[in-house]
Amino acid sequence: MQSFSLETNRRGVMAGMMSLAAATSAVTSIPSQASAAATKPSQDGSFRGEYVTTKDGVSIFYKDWGPKNGQPIVFHHGWPLSSDDWDTQMLFFASKGYRVIAHDRRGHGRSSQVRDGHDMDHYAADVAAVVEHLDLRNAVHVGHSTGGGEAVRYTARHGRDRVAKLVLIGAVPPLMVKTAENPGGLPVEIFDGFRTSLAANRSQFYLDVASGPFYGFNREGVSPSQALITNWWRQGMTGAANAHYLGIKAFSETDFTEDLKQIDAPTLLMHGDDDQVVPIGNSAKLSAKLLSNAELKIYKGFPHGMASTHAEVVNSDILDFIKA
Repeated sequence: MQSFSLETNRRGVMAGMMSLAAATSAVTSIPSQASAAATKPSQDGSFRGEYVTTKDGVSIFYKDWGPKNGQPIVFHHGWPLSSDDWDTQMLFFASKGYRVIAHDRRGHGRSSQVRDGHDMDHYAADVAAVVEHLDLRNAVHVGHSTGGGEAVRYTARHGRDRVAKLVLIGAVPPLMVKTAENPGGLPVEIFDGFRTSLAANRSQFYLDVASGPFYGFNREGVSPSQALITNWWRQGMTGAANAHYLGIKAFSETDFTEDLKQIDAPTLLMHGDDDQVVPIGNSAKLSAKLLSNAELKIYKGFPHGMASTHAEVVNSDILDFIKA
């Protein structure tokens, strides 16, 4: 597995920061699924979007495109992004006749910037609120990075009778941080460095992440895409700093081992062997052994953000898996 060194300079931040993906923190009470009907907070009609309100009063923004009678595909985004990160996939699968849904995690994108609930249990319950509000069944859930952890916890805790298949792309399970039981994980000091960099200069930190390890733009011979970098930064800066700060604990310290053992839905694990954010050796390769019905596909040279840099390959392989 790839090793990471802590450095105080910008290069060290970019290299270390790469274990991310998304996620949460810890709170006491867990909201049960759906609450009120969808609402539209924008009264002047200038902002188009749908919302569902959870039992603990959080407004979760979601997109719902494609034919309503199509098989649902639910997308779970990574840290610190939003549902916009799935636009390429949503357009592709909607054109193939699927109903595509993606939400902004609490504290991310256009969802409520709340003080608490930034942990995987709340995130999974928020997904359940959207799924139950739309009454989605026989759905395929696709999760990237932290969103992969969210999709795993949702499936194990809420969605076993609603999930037909599961796709995990560069996903964080089973556990990122190094512990006695997980010796191959990343030292907690790396994630402490993320928190320090985010608190000191979130804007610069997000530029460094997107322009470096996330898309593999720090690799020799790789031409950076300014459009991808800018869009990553835009999504990150739209969300709440507190949610992103607390989310580092959620994606790095949540143990999904027992969740994975409970899932029997066919699962496709897609992972680049040059993923600098979530190294494959301590993630997909371990998850494949814990899942009862898993297929692992390793992509030579692909980075963490492979769904954007290699969208045609990723979309095609997901489509083949869904149809199989």
